[in-house]
Amino acid sequence: QVQLVESGGGLVQAGGSLRLSCAASGRTFGSYGMGWFRQVPGQEREFVAAITRSGGSTWYADSVKGRFTMSRDNARNTVDLQMNSLKPEDTAVYYCAACRTETGIIRTRTYDYDYWGQGTQVTVSS
Repeated sequence: QVQLVESGGGLVQAGGSLRLSCAASGRTFGSYGMGWFRQVPGQEREFVAAITRSGGSTWYADSVKGRFTMSRDNARNTVDLQMNSLKPEDTAVYYCAACRTETGIIRTRTYDYDYWGQGTQVTVSS
């Protein structure tokens, strides 16, 4: 069982930056691939970024590639999402998620993920 708690959301102007953090409980954090997803009301939850169990590889949605950076610290049981050059279309609730997966594997589908945080709101004003 893994519990995830996101923080760092807020209101920012277009072009600004935010850093989201996700704190995980449990002693097996390094056994999970991690992902960030986002959701706008009335729309499906969409993939944003993912990272392998070791943190050695990452993958990003095309819409955020070059602007967002995902990282993890297995010693501290945390995963972060640095968001730069934010756009109004980045406005959403952002969710941290964990999935049981093999070493070196990236998962991008919501149904691959076993545990989810409660979400944190990110609002980008124009």
